[in-house]
Amino acid sequence: MDVNQGRSAMSSLLETCKLLDQSTSALSTIAVAVAALSCEAARANLSAFDLTDSGDGSVAKDDIGVASDIKILLNGSKLVASSNKGDDKVSINSFSKIPVVNGNVREAVKNLHSVIRVVANSGEKLGGKVLHLGFELKTCGESSLERVRLNLGSVGFDVIKDVFERDRLSEESLRNGFKLAVEAGLEKDYVKLVKEVDLVLELVWKIVAWEAVTAFFVLEGVEVLNENSGGKGGEADEGNVKTEKKKKKKKKKKKVLLGKGTSVIVEVIKDRVISKGEGFEKVVHELLSFLDPKSPEFDGFLKKVKEILESNESRRIPKTPKGTRDFAKEQMAIRKKVFSIIRKVFERHCATALDTPAFELKETLTGKYGEDSKLIYDLADQGGELCSLRYDLTVPFSRYVAMNGLTSFKRYHIDKVWRRDNPSKGRYREFYQCDFDIAGQYEKMGPDFEVVRILSEVLNGLNIGDYEIKLNHRKLLDGVLEICGVPPAKFRTICSSIDKLDKQSFEQVRKEMVEEKGLSVETADKIGTFVKIRGPPLELLSKIMGGSEGSELLNHNASKEALGDLSVLFEALDKSRCIDKVVFDLSLARGLDYYTGVIFEAAFKGGVQVGSIGAGGRYDNLIGNFGTKQVPAVGMSLGIERVLTIMEEKAQNQIVRATDTQVLVAVLGDKLSVAAELVSELWDVDIKAEYKVHKMVMRHIEYAIDSKVPWMIIVGERELNKGIVKLKNIETTNEEVIPRSKLVEELQQRLNP
Repeated sequence: MDVNQGRSAMSSLLETCKLLDQSTSALSTIAVAVAALSCEAARANLSAFDLTDSGDGSVAKDDIGVASDIKILLNGSKLVASSNKGDDKVSINSFSKIPVVNGNVREAVKNLHSVIRVVANSGEKLGGKVLHLGFELKTCGESSLERVRLNLGSVGFDVIKDVFERDRLSEESLRNGFKLAVEAGLEKDYVKLVKEVDLVLELVWKIVAWEAVTAFFVLEGVEVLNENSGGKGGEADEGNVKTEKKKKKKKKKKKVLLGKGTSVIVEVIKDRVISKGEGFEKVVHELLSFLDPKSPEFDGFLKKVKEILESNESRRIPKTPKGTRDFAKEQMAIRKKVFSIIRKVFERHCATALDTPAFELKETLTGKYGEDSKLIYDLADQGGELCSLRYDLTVPFSRYVAMNGLTSFKRYHIDKVWRRDNPSKGRYREFYQCDFDIAGQYEKMGPDFEVVRILSEVLNGLNIGDYEIKLNHRKLLDGVLEICGVPPAKFRTICSSIDKLDKQSFEQVRKEMVEEKGLSVETADKIGTFVKIRGPPLELLSKIMGGSEGSELLNHNASKEALGDLSVLFEALDKSRCIDKVVFDLSLARGLDYYTGVIFEAAFKGGVQVGSIGAGGRYDNLIGNFGTKQVPAVGMSLGIERVLTIMEEKAQNQIVRATDTQVLVAVLGDKLSVAAELVSELWDVDIKAEYKVHKMVMRHIEYAIDSKVPWMIIVGERELNKGIVKLKNIETTNEEVIPRSKLVEELQQRLNP
């Protein structure tokens, strides 16, 4: 093939891809609208659509977009169930995957569109995107076909099932079509690949059209047939469908309210059906034709659906900034419990609380975090001072100690910090840190032992499951780098590379050290012999001291000092009965510039992958950077958001009470004054109580059950007249009548037996 032929083939391929792009883009909109109709036809549970951007990248934006569009279309519908009610089986089996499946189609369409825009793209790149799109279309068709069959089970007309069977649409036809596309891709026949994916797309369009038809007839079938036959009822479609004639006059069925968006779509379809005359099978074929993207009327339908969605753009649910999140009442209950446990441990070790500003002068934070300094959030100049949001709680603590001329201070601090990081599961841009630091001159390794012990106590107290605390010494690591031939000027940047070994293989880190940071291959390989050493602290330390590595390290002053420090520390941890969770790991580097001695990092070993859950170390020079005195210090910081991610996962199948309410005062009627008098008596004696005023007793009981309130006081007109109240145990459902005057006394006895 000459150059001109090659250009012509590429141009033809691009044009075909553009047509595919346009058609799949339309499908990604229509398929969501049709899925919304099926939700109403099945009375589906909408819990699968309660997606929000948690800020950590765990939910794809296109999935959230699909869920949001579905909720816009179904807004106001009386057919679908809220996330607390409805048919859970239907939701799980047929509807829960709509956001992911249709979101993946949208993502694949966007990816193809972005590649088509670049004229210089190769056939391989186009082919890869088209094949990915083909897979997502196949999955979308399979998902839609499930809902077609579900709708058919609810349609009262056999003829529609017969017409569907004649079309012979199946999962097998979708899979076979995609297999042909894969084979074309393997042969690098990209023109054939696009053709095969286009055939898969045609199948999916037919399936989605059938989903729309079946959902429509579940929702409006009988009414439409009656309107088409002039309201006569009786036989329709020339005898293919028979409805029994009733002698008795039927009551007019109450119209069920559809969603604001789906009701418009149903009316558009109904207008099309009524305008085309009688005959059931003819109606079905007219609808299928109307939903064919090649139909001249299809563009008008697509435009109408887009108008519905776009008109709601300004009313879409607002979202939080990337890397941040809100905390619902159940999450706040867990957080409150967690912070309480942590404070209890910190205060057991006799620390005082400290608070510092949320932002610091930029010069205070600059140069303290190595390569991570780029993650600091800078604030706009607000009148001559350049400020930044605090990156951690350690540097503000050091600034505070130096500014106030302190020579010793044991403090804890629980507050928010901000980092301009890339969000991922358990990693946010705004999050809490829980810090414990000891500054001042103490016995050798005493503070170091205590902060490691505190980290262990906190993690044990939170009962998160199995974890380990990796521990190393910065001077030992510096000795290793010097022994291996790393120039002192590169120590910190090489430490940043080594610090990635918990996420990357040594080969990847080795490549970075050689190609990006200029180390020789020999130096990088020698570093590898050291950083692969890890094991039980006392055993490994003894082995190092007696092995070839130890002889090199003992001949280096800084390394020798570090090994001596670790010997004292490990013995103290052993006597403290917490060394079983500690691992001596020479690969641990901790990328922050201010560490000077012991460094450690805790990692969760359970099923939830969240990375480091706590870390710390010694920083003897940081406080001196802010003043004239050098005050040695050591501290630890708990990655509370990651710990909470673990605990929230564990709490999914557990009952979490959002409040500690002990008693619900239920006033039957509309007298606020009665509720105010009763609940105030309870508040005055420190009983946790809330009140509700409503005439229906079941509303009160339902609220108490949903909120898991153990006791309920019921007061109506009869109780007021007799000077009594009803005391109900929600768990046992037992009720007893007690005198109004003894209410507080009786409650206190039951709450504090």
